[in-house]
Amino acid sequence: MKFSIITVCFNSSKTILDTLKSVGGQTFGDVEHLIVDGASRDETLEVIRNYDGHNVSVVSEPDDGLYDAMNKGIKMASGDIIGILNSDDYFESSDTLSIVARYFEQHPEVDVVFGDVIFVDPDRTEVVTRYYRANRFRPWKLRFGWMPPHPATFVRRSVYERFGEYRKDMKISADYEMFVRWLVRGRVSWGYLDKTLVRMRAGGISTSGIRSSIILNREIVRACRVNGIYTNLFLVLLKTPFKLLELAKRPS
Repeated sequence: MKFSIITVCFNSSKTILDTLKSVGGQTFGDVEHLIVDGASRDETLEVIRNYDGHNVSVVSEPDDGLYDAMNKGIKMASGDIIGILNSDDYFESSDTLSIVARYFEQHPEVDVVFGDVIFVDPDRTEVVTRYYRANRFRPWKLRFGWMPPHPATFVRRSVYERFGEYRKDMKISADYEMFVRWLVRGRVSWGYLDKTLVRMRAGGISTSGIRSSIILNREIVRACRVNGIYTNLFLVLLKTPFKLLELAKRPS
């Protein structure tokens, strides 16, 4: 089994080294790290070049956005299992990929595996701000705006070959649409790994204000409808009270 870990980045010089070390420090043997850079104008490429790691491949050129860059990485991938790790995120432990590999080996019928994510303060990564657990996720909940944590998701490359790329006409929710395409329309076999797999620095485009929330929810509705699943904005917004409750319970 071989892993392809894809990292999309743009002007990520402050955080990319943590991501590089996280992948390079994995105890699992066969891992390629594919970095798709959107022609950064800061020191991102210099940080990558100075990193003394193994099996890191970099392409740096302008792109049509986040999901276009992810698609480039998927086309580059040669591994059996593909994971997408953002440029400001890192694996929870050095044996994360070994744990995921063991799950796939023990469940050969499963094509998509996801675990849990911990959000941390961007400047003080030892401070946990939120837990994102996927233990109660079920595919029918996608209709109501619920999805597993994308950064903690690992997929057999054959799934991408069967179901295609991320949609570039969505600004925020192409990963959501992909889950709908895989788990509801395609009925792909999935599994939940009761383990924190990734730490994420808090923030991001999908949580950056009211305007982003409006775009996000509209795209969620469209993601369902283009895959033949009925929903509407009211049903999607029903998740909001539960998210507020979750945030209220977050660690201090």
